Amino acid sequence: MPFSDYKTALVTGASSGIGAAVVERLSKEGLKVHALARSADKLADLAARTGCIPHAIDVSDIAGITALAKEVEFDVLVNNAGVDRPGSILKADAEGIDLLVDVNLRAVLHLCRLVVPGMAARDRGHVVNISSIAGAYNFGGNSTYHATKAAVSMLSRQLRIDCFGKRVRVTEICPGRVATDIFAHVHGDSEDTYKRFVEGFELPQAEDIANAIAFAISAPIAVNVGHMEITPTLQVPGGLSTTRPETPRA
Repeated sequence: MPFSDYKTALVTGASSGIGAAVVERLSKEGLKVHALARSADKLADLAARTGCIPHAIDVSDIAGITALAKEVEFDVLVNNAGVDRPGSILKADAEGIDLLVDVNLRAVLHLCRLVVPGMAARDRGHVVNISSIAGAYNFGGNSTYHATKAAVSMLSRQLRIDCFGKRVRVTEICPGRVATDIFAHVHGDSEDTYKRFVEGFELPQAEDIANAIAFAISAPIAVNVGHMEITPTLQVPGGLSTTRPETPRA
């Protein structure tokens, strides 16, 4: 469905990184983009650049997103907001698990609950869920993050079943390492973090992800781009590890 068939979009996690790039790209395509994030200052700057409509709302604020969904009919929903914390389940705390589940999964489910029925009723709409290669592959990382992103991946497939017979399309964008500020948020905004995750690597930029999303949205109505895994050329997920026990059996 060409962009001209859509009028409004909601992008979460819109204040920086992939979210901000998506707001910029969709605004250039002529959509009235509603940008949702916690940072009012960053949203104000984004609105000045793009003409988007800013909403300083925490995506886990169910009352806030419910009020917004009742106010505006969205043709495009981009579930981009996400958080992570370092460490495995062996070092997890209740607060960290709840935070990741609330932002990465619960908010996505509620936004789909609030927005997708209207798309189905109008026989027009596109849901874009940003998951992660962490939802498809096992590697060193936060187990809760992997679990929430795997759930988003399955939700993306299930939405197609829920909307079967309607012209509602669903695209899962599954990024690997992208040059955004997520590493600073997770590991600290330091020179060491930048050197560890960004410096010297040939990484996709946030704009590359936004362009991929625009490609999926602009496809003919008979085409649903269901899944796009986007990684650096020099990043390969997977592997196999075998080790000896740390302590011998008694």
